Amino acid sequence: MARRRLVPSLTQVDPVQGAAATARTVVRVLAAPRWIAIGVEAAAGVHPVTAFARARDASLGNEDHLRIVLDPFGDGRSGYLFAVNPNGARYDALITNQGEGENSNWDAIWEAATSRTDSGWTAEIRIPVASLSFPAGRDVWAFNVQRRIQAALAVDRWASPRQDVRIGMTGQAGLITGLPRFSLGRGLTVRPSVTASGGVPAPDASFDAEADASLDVEQRIGANALATLTVNTDFAETEVDSRRTNLTRFALFFPEKRTFFLEGSDVFEFGLGLGTEIVPFFSRRIGLIEGTQVPVRLGGKLNGQFGSTRVGAIVARTGDGLGVEGSALGVVRLRQNVLRESSVGAIMTVGDPLGGGGWLGGLDATYRTTRFLGGRSFLVGASALWADRDGATGDRSALSFKIDYPNDLIDAALTYKRIGPGFDPPLGFVPRRSVQLFNINADISPRPGRWGIRQMFFENRFTLATDLGGRWESYRMFFAPLNWRFESGDRIEVNANPQGERLTEPFEVSDGIVIAPRTYRFTRYRLEAEASPTRRVSGQIRWWFGTFYDGRLHQYEIEGRWRPSNVLGFEVEVDHNVGRLPAGRFEATVVSGRLRFNPSADLQVSSLVQYDNESASVGANSLVRWIVSPTVDLFVVYNHNIRDRLDRWSFDSNLLSTKLRVALR
Repeated sequence: MARRRLVPSLTQVDPVQGAAATARTVVRVLAAPRWIAIGVEAAAGVHPVTAFARARDASLGNEDHLRIVLDPFGDGRSGYLFAVNPNGARYDALITNQGEGENSNWDAIWEAATSRTDSGWTAEIRIPVASLSFPAGRDVWAFNVQRRIQAALAVDRWASPRQDVRIGMTGQAGLITGLPRFSLGRGLTVRPSVTASGGVPAPDASFDAEADASLDVEQRIGANALATLTVNTDFAETEVDSRRTNLTRFALFFPEKRTFFLEGSDVFEFGLGLGTEIVPFFSRRIGLIEGTQVPVRLGGKLNGQFGSTRVGAIVARTGDGLGVEGSALGVVRLRQNVLRESSVGAIMTVGDPLGGGGWLGGLDATYRTTRFLGGRSFLVGASALWADRDGATGDRSALSFKIDYPNDLIDAALTYKRIGPGFDPPLGFVPRRSVQLFNINADISPRPGRWGIRQMFFENRFTLATDLGGRWESYRMFFAPLNWRFESGDRIEVNANPQGERLTEPFEVSDGIVIAPRTYRFTRYRLEAEASPTRRVSGQIRWWFGTFYDGRLHQYEIEGRWRPSNVLGFEVEVDHNVGRLPAGRFEATVVSGRLRFNPSADLQVSSLVQYDNESASVGANSLVRWIVSPTVDLFVVYNHNIRDRLDRWSFDSNLLSTKLRVALR
């Protein structure tokens, strides 16, 4: 039997905390044994409805939308986020970093339908409980609702309508009570996929075609855990990485986008404030070597919560590729909830994707409260890691500590990391070793409520890297005395960045341009302007200039968006760098353009075209995704590459792939 609940009225969070809601919003929740449904009536009031996106997982932050947060375990540390805009565009994410972040690459099976009315818009959302993990028999879930009204740059929320609280902080959410006893049936989901592809892999190669099949099987272990088996895993629908310019000495970090590794990925987060400088488990190490895919023949995964303990585990067997023999790889993560909002945990990985033996082990602890000084957030965390792999020598440990006060008016943090010279986790990402890293942030963000300014951001950040003996290697200071967002949604920013680098070996900043070892001190400046994304034509422009090592560097960054209709959109990004150094002049340019054509929320066509002068190539990645039903997806992907050879553009490679994926529950 279904049970219905009416959510009381929302309260304004922004621009005026605690004020009456910007416009009337009525939210009703209906729960049945196999699903939860949410109905919304969103009155527009005096404000026009602003909505452009239709695609799945489009960024909805700069248009009207509704966000729903569910935390079935009620532990205040994790949860699910579902969002929809007036066009029916759906967005879903795992809540990460204990409410501070979200992973939008995660996708669940759910439905949403919207319609425009004379008074605003309405939405109906239906979420099968089989798409969620939850404790059996619990009839109270943490729940929250937030609405964005873009024309007023306003945010209204139900529970904890405070600017110091983010919607993802489930510890500050409200409750829906009297839920029925949910039923999962057998709890079994079978996802067969069939892929057919063909193309020319190289300029002088012949046409090559193949067909393959893969299988994912998911089995609920009770209501609170999910076991997954994947066979001959296929990632044909995964979008290519965006090209980026790298003018540093260290590797760039690219996020995971593959579906199998995203389910329950929040449990593998480790430590507080490690960022991308220490990632003990980086799932892209499984099935990707130097950015090139190698086959994942067999994989298994378990994620869930047993009592107050979160568990995550992955085992995988990769095939041969790039001259490397296939490997057996695995990771186990445990996180125990303690106190009201805190946790302790451990992680371990085994195996080396490059062959040979290797392992990592670590412990972490985070104290967190959202009730500090009358309802503000405060965190303290520490972690310790040890790793080993064939050939590693020296100190193979990494330590970290952080104090964090992440609130609306004052956001301050102190972080320390120590990375040993031999710390090289086989399944991790560590761009810099044999170093101590100190970070101090102190940002003040007042809301003057006058002069047409919505909020000011005075940013002050300092980063220092030393060797393990305390001798400095690099530093960077970031000052933003002017960073204002106006009531119109437009923004301007000016900042200065004094930097220092002590190079002990030559650094090739561009092809053939080498910076000699010595001590450098230089200062970079930035001017930035952003046009409000509420407009059909919007974007931002940044100009970095100033000294750079022993020369000068200009960086021009342009982002533009044109949305002539709710169906069609164009985006362009340009990153153009011009350096003048004693070693020579260089230019590094990346240009990308994207076309989005979305006749409906279930039919999406996009094409991403990218060029960079380093590879002297143009690559086009085009995707058609038809969501036939919530359980059936059809993908058609076409990749085409051309390259500049001897001042003449010529064919490099192409590939057409079609994939049909079905979920049988």
